[in-house]
Amino acid sequence: MKYVVVYEKSSTGWAAYVPDLPGVVTTGSTKQQTQQLIREAIEFHLEGLREDKLPIPPTDCIRGK
Repeated sequence: MKYVVVYEKSSTGWAAYVPDLPGVVTTGSTKQQTQQLIREAIEFHLEGLREDKLPIPPTDCIRGK
């Protein structure tokens, strides 16, 4: 399953969040670092949901809107 990730540039680096997964956010000094960290955050979050036998949220965000 693929989720939309929103990246934001700041004066000190980059931030990223996943609208379909509330609370899944990260920051990094470079976009490349932030991309890696958000991938890890998504996987960690989904693993926790699976372990707790909770539903995996659908990908409601539509690209290009």
